[in-house]
Amino acid sequence: MKLRRSPSAMVIVDGTDIHHDLIGAALALQEIVTEAGLPTARAMGMARFADLAPATAEADVYVVYRSSVTFDQREQQALSDLVAEGKGLVVLHAGNLFGFGEGGLEADRVAFELVGSRYLSHGDSGSEGRFDVRLRGSHPVTRHMEDFGIDDEFYVLEYAPDVRVLAERATADGAEPVVYVRDHGRGRVCYTALGHDARAWGNPGFRQLVRQATLWAAGVEDDEILSWSTRWPLGNGRTIAGAV
Repeated sequence: MKLRRSPSAMVIVDGTDIHHDLIGAALALQEIVTEAGLPTARAMGMARFADLAPATAEADVYVVYRSSVTFDQREQQALSDLVAEGKGLVVLHAGNLFGFGEGGLEADRVAFELVGSRYLSHGDSGSEGRFDVRLRGSHPVTRHMEDFGIDDEFYVLEYAPDVRVLAERATADGAEPVVYVRDHGRGRVCYTALGHDARAWGNPGFRQLVRQATLWAAGVEDDEILSWSTRWPLGNGRTIAGAV
């Protein structure tokens, strides 16, 4: 029997820890992605894309947790090119702080078009609270999941017209997207507004979402995501309903 080569992942954090726990995020996300059965490294800084090292080049999917309004244009373009060539990209929470630095949105245009959205504000309901994540349609990122509640930050986004929304939270004006996917060249991109801190990182629904998003972005076949995402201990005493 021929053994299948597992895709590999790299969790990358970048920016300042004033508003977000980058070290905690790196540790938690590495654990979550490893639960999906993928060999997973963790790293600091987006400069690795402009000066591509072998470990970065060899990863099949990048899981990015940024907390910065500064994103060098060479790094933006290099990451965009890698995804267009077939790499996977999962961006979490504040990874879409585009248009707040020198040069405004035009300085971050490549990153905005790659990720497909940007943070605008927390909205009018305060900065954080508990809300329900409501799934929409059927997609490998969310197919084996159910709606779930989470304690997290509220994000209001501007997002590109080509994104496919997979989950949302209710707002006074209707609904706000919290998970979507898009294609970028030959690569796959998933963004979730979830994941501010340890309350979210320990949430079973969030952990399952990140596992499945990473597997999908890495190119794992749709009919294999269920078994890939449950074959390792989940760390939360939970399995997907119906899995054997």
